[in-house]
Amino acid sequence: MPRRKVKKRVPVGQKIKKARTGKKMKLEQLANETGFSTDYLKEIESGKAIPPVGALLQISRALEIDSGALLKEPESKLESRIKAHTKRTKNYAYTTLTPGAENKHLKAFLVTVESKQDHKGVGYHHEGEEFVYVLTGKIEVVVGEHVNVLDKGDSLHFNSGIRHKMTNVSDESAELLVVIYSP
Repeated sequence: MPRRKVKKRVPVGQKIKKARTGKKMKLEQLANETGFSTDYLKEIESGKAIPPVGALLQISRALEIDSGALLKEPESKLESRIKAHTKRTKNYAYTTLTPGAENKHLKAFLVTVESKQDHKGVGYHHEGEEFVYVLTGKIEVVVGEHVNVLDKGDSLHFNSGIRHKMTNVSDESAELLVVIYSP
């Protein structure tokens, strides 16, 4: 019986670095295009930091690549039709609810943020709009200097071009529906 080839998973940071170097773009240029520090971008590319979805959208836009290419895992054709992609970082996990929408303006994610955790590193921003609906738990979303505290059943719609940060302020995991619109 023939052995099935297993495709090796490529970390998102390596994908970003490959795209950047393939376009002969310096790290400083990517920093200017995204607003992220070169140190933060180096951490992403080395795998020391896993960027939130908003940052991935911003980086992919600056690199002029499909954001879905950064989120996709190599899978068999059958698996890719059946399953949405789940990514886990140190403090949260997100599952794409709109697989196949890589070239669309609207993307939806199911996000789980662990108790008393946030997105480490810098706040993030990306062109467009963002909608957050809290399914379980209690979160704090800081948009610019404004602090929003959302409980189960609460929602927030905001300009995602403004630097924002999300923190789980409860003693339980928070589960969110996050919809991002990118022009």
